[in-house]
Amino acid sequence: MTARKTSHRPLVLLSLGAAAGIALAASGLVGASPRGAGMPRDAVAVVNGTAIRRDEYDRTLAALANDRRELLDAADKRHVLDRLIDEELLVQRGLELGLPQTDRKLRADLTSAMIAAVAAELTDGEPTEADVRAFYDTHRTFFMRTGRLRIRTLFFRTATDDATGGTVQVAQARAAEAVRRLRDGENVGSVRATLGDTEVAPVPDMPLPVDKLGDYLGPTAVRTALALAPGEVSEPVRSAAGFHVVQVVERQADYTPPFDDVRAEVVAECRRRAGDRALRTYLDELRTRADVRLGSGFE
Repeated sequence: MTARKTSHRPLVLLSLGAAAGIALAASGLVGASPRGAGMPRDAVAVVNGTAIRRDEYDRTLAALANDRRELLDAADKRHVLDRLIDEELLVQRGLELGLPQTDRKLRADLTSAMIAAVAAELTDGEPTEADVRAFYDTHRTFFMRTGRLRIRTLFFRTATDDATGGTVQVAQARAAEAVRRLRDGENVGSVRATLGDTEVAPVPDMPLPVDKLGDYLGPTAVRTALALAPGEVSEPVRSAAGFHVVQVVERQADYTPPFDDVRAEVVAECRRRAGDRALRTYLDELRTRADVRLGSGFE
């Protein structure tokens, strides 16, 4: 007798499907019929009045066949059906025990499943090209990119401060001399070579977003740079490690990318907002039908 190949796939499907099944059953999205009613035409089984749909059975068969990479025989197919029945029984028992009310992870799964189901059911499918372009035109500021700054910096380290503050004074004096020479038109490179110290993470010589500049310089120096016009040189700016002198080379204003450059982003945001609107409408309808009473102090 040839040993049958085994797979953990049905058990995995059973354990993963239980949470989703509870979510669907609790939301009323799984079809149910009174006990003793006839078998629905698209069902492969009915468990306590709840139908196991053929499309779900076929999907599970396909997943198992793909996992085994072979055709399934009659015993395999019956095994899958038995596992789906077991799953449905566990889902129903979980609902009887009130697991969606007591299990935090299951409540989160249930909420996520409901949000996905509502969005899929109530949103109007894919937005048309005209809808997407109109959304972009209406919400251009949402897709705006922040301006960029190209700057050059000189750094003057204050290694350790003694009782007289000598090292701070020396670094500040070097920084002030650097400001004078830069404003007189001397090249940044030559001033850095004679007065400056090596920076651990020098600012790249290219236009960078403001938040990225903050990673290199910190918020105070960035605010100083934002107040400068191209070509201007800042006064020395104190940081935890020393002093910075900033020269702005180029400013790029805030801008909105062309539609074609951000089309995928526009479509995603359009879908997200449509889903949010559908969910809000659905929740409002649920509230009108629900008996919601607030505790003392929350009226």
